[in-house]
Amino acid sequence: MNVMKSLLGLAVALAVVFLVQAADEKSDKKADKEVTLKGELGCPKCVFGIAKKCANAIKVKQDDKEMIYTFIDAEAKAPYHSKICSEGKPGSVTGVVSKKDSKLFIKPAKDGVKFD
Repeated sequence: MNVMKSLLGLAVALAVVFLVQAADEKSDKKADKEVTLKGELGCPKCVFGIAKKCANAIKVKQDDKEMIYTFIDAEAKAPYHSKICSEGKPGSVTGVVSKKDSKLFIKPAKDGVKFD
């Protein structure tokens, strides 16, 4: 009978731990807020000269500084890449921003890339 009570207590404790972890994961997902960046859309290799391969990026001006956000997308295979590979175009991107090391990234939302 003591073993049963111990096992029941352990099961309850594990359930509480799993519920707390699930709540933390939900709050982390809510923290991923979408933003809209406006600026010059271009290829980080061909237009901005900051990468070794073709991809997609946006250059924005923030606090008198130019910042380049590289897209987390299908890179050169993205449907809008051919429009911005050799020449930058004004536009915007809506998505979730992140930072890794000193590089800035944005994961565009579905239909989040727009040309002016």
